[in-house]
Amino acid sequence: MSVKERDPLTGHQTTGHEWNGITELNTRVPRAIWFFIIVTHVWALFYWVLMPAWPTVNTYTKGLLGVDQRQQVEARVAAAGAKRSSWSDPITSLTLDEVRSDPTLMAHVQRTAPALFGDNCAACHGAQAQGGPGYPSLVDQAWLWGADDETVLETLRVGINAPHPESRFSQMMAFGRDGLLDREQIRIAADYVQSLSRPAEEINADRLAAGATLFDENCASCHGEDGTGSQDLGAPDLTDEHWIYGGDEKSIFNTIFHGRQGWMPAWEQRLSETERRILTIYLGQLKETHHDD
Repeated sequence: MSVKERDPLTGHQTTGHEWNGITELNTRVPRAIWFFIIVTHVWALFYWVLMPAWPTVNTYTKGLLGVDQRQQVEARVAAAGAKRSSWSDPITSLTLDEVRSDPTLMAHVQRTAPALFGDNCAACHGAQAQGGPGYPSLVDQAWLWGADDETVLETLRVGINAPHPESRFSQMMAFGRDGLLDREQIRIAADYVQSLSRPAEEINADRLAAGATLFDENCASCHGEDGTGSQDLGAPDLTDEHWIYGGDEKSIFNTIFHGRQGWMPAWEQRLSETERRILTIYLGQLKETHHDD
């Protein structure tokens, strides 16, 4: 508060406060500041009257303009849905080959699919769908359950080892952990399994024969007598170079010893049928492009 004393240099009144010889001035608030304060308050009053603003006991003041942003958003969502249905409905109703032959529909697929894949699949399978340790590549030819359209659609719908009541199930037993084979037997079996995909490597004939016997007794029921796997069971082919958990000696030993049970979520409740069909087309394109390269 001013004490009616004035600073001799500026002529402003002072507050009477002094710090080390410095006296605090009691300067007025600039008029421009008062102008903007008044304008904002007047604007707030008008807004309170015109627009929904104040809560009451059970509702809120509607305002003279009757603006309802919830209705506006719902109308926009409905309009966007109607616009989307013009191309999403055909993708759902037509066969995937018919969709692939329609340039207009494929333009929508190409625009939508990368984001769908990135949001839902890339975290496990990688941005380029090439997988990684424990996660299968989606661009090679080694698909556990098959890579045709209907099989991929079904896998996306029900998942693998998922809570879905129709989920695909596949599990490899833990031969070492559960005491089905001892460590030496597992090493022999691992050498034999490795030889299936690398026949040029030299392995002791007696060890190879022992491995073949162990394989027939413990592995052939799922992977087949020739080791080429079974898509009906989701058992991988052991004669190619595509390994989900690694094809080196240590990785194969760990796989046989500890067993494997991969997991993929069921997307039926997470993605619409249209989105699953778009992903199926997209995955087919990725696989074909990678194969061509």
